[in-house]
Amino acid sequence: MIEVQHISKKFGDRVVLNDVSMTFIQGNTNLVIGGSGNGKTVLMKCMIGLLEVDQGNILYDQRNFTVMDFKERKPVRQEIGMVFQGGALFDSMDVEENVIFPMSMFTSWSDAEKVERANFCLQKVNLPNANRLKISELSGGMRKRVAIARAIALKPKYLFCDEPNSGLDPKTSHVIDELLKEITDEFQITTIINTHDMNSVVEIGERIFFINKGQKAWEGSLDDVLQTDNQELNDFIFSSKLMKGLRK
Repeated sequence: MIEVQHISKKFGDRVVLNDVSMTFIQGNTNLVIGGSGNGKTVLMKCMIGLLEVDQGNILYDQRNFTVMDFKERKPVRQEIGMVFQGGALFDSMDVEENVIFPMSMFTSWSDAEKVERANFCLQKVNLPNANRLKISELSGGMRKRVAIARAIALKPKYLFCDEPNSGLDPKTSHVIDELLKEITDEFQITTIINTHDMNSVVEIGERIFFINKGQKAWEGSLDDVLQTDNQELNDFIFSSKLMKGLRK
């Protein structure tokens, strides 16, 4: 479980997050939705330590990540997997080397153990025998699957995904959604996904958080979304024809 407690973040005079509190449950796909520029990515960067909060606390299973120094944060970071919006793969490395990269940084595993784990992760994302492919040879969907394989390489307790379906066609997006849900369920990971994709909300959203103008404006289940009377959430959600068709 991850607890975000009253965090705020600003850049200069611009307040990006204002007194945000959320609780992300283990074994759930927790979706954070909201329009561009409303603070979703900044929230995620604060949670993994790429940005420091101005106020508030972030707790990983009751461990206060906010007050830890760099050395103290290392064990927590080893428990975090991250899928960046663009994949953030290294073009100079092949697929296997990309998946092995975090193992080389954070573990003392032997080369054989690293390769075995890389093969397991690539099998898990349905990319067996892709080890020696160059990143330039991969489709957009394959790149995202390699990024997911790398993110789960260290057997994380917490998985963060920033717009994992960005730039993908609907069929490939569905594959990525199903893969993230399967991994979350199988390994009982606490998964947090930033998304604009309403298909993801419908298909895998278990707990949904709506950020608007830097504040948590709403949270609930998919059933709650379909019946909400929150006008700003309605305006965001039901601009999609898909969601209009599902509304009761």
